[in-house]
Amino acid sequence: MRTTTANNHAESGMPDPKNRHHQESSDTSILIVEDEQDLLELLEYNLEREGFNVRTAATGEAGLKEARAQPPDLLILDLMLPGMDGLEVCRTLKSRDNTADIAIIMLTAKGEETDIVRGLELGADDYVTKPFSPRILMARIQAILRRASEAASSEAANPRTIEAADVTIDLDRHEVHASGNLIDLTATEFKLLTLLASRRGRVYTRQQIIESIHEGFAAVTDRSVDVQVVALRRKLGETGQRIETVRGVGYRFRD
Repeated sequence: MRTTTANNHAESGMPDPKNRHHQESSDTSILIVEDEQDLLELLEYNLEREGFNVRTAATGEAGLKEARAQPPDLLILDLMLPGMDGLEVCRTLKSRDNTADIAIIMLTAKGEETDIVRGLELGADDYVTKPFSPRILMARIQAILRRASEAASSEAANPRTIEAADVTIDLDRHEVHASGNLIDLTATEFKLLTLLASRRGRVYTRQQIIESIHEGFAAVTDRSVDVQVVALRRKLGETGQRIETVRGVGYRFRD
């Protein structure tokens, strides 16, 4: 039996929807696909309070249709949906050019580690496990939108340079500077850092890393990826601490 995460607005720290008020909507659109009505209403309420343009759907089929008709900037996607589940919605959106760039946050129940990994491998940007604090979800949303905005600005200004924290990656010169120092990296370490730093905060599974930087080479194992991450952290010094291990999933470059 599924349990709602929105039974008590006071415990969530958010105002009661009976006192609902509206801010002027921003140009940022968010689509929520969630079949728990209480949770759907709570999410819609909180996002509209922050000024987002919010749309909702209660089934995977309806959410997919809505996303195709008018792609949102960000999709909050429950994995356990009636009919078409969230993983299938994610896979379908990421396989099509006009919806592949939609940022996706998955909502999952605790213990669904396998589904989390599958969702990230399909291209989801982040996940939040139920029950969760609306404030935590809001922080995740803001972080993803901020990174997307920064990435777009950086690409427009200098598409061949990646900057993350105190790391600068020059893709043309194949050079990495951390805290002003030139870092000597192997070709594999360079690819690994580029992958993680290009989308800060996004979790990459070990399999995604293998497929991206090793082109899916069968001889490369999860253990090999772990060893490469350790080596990269060591060479980056204090900056290497930003490469975080997400237990049971993979790695990310902390925003």
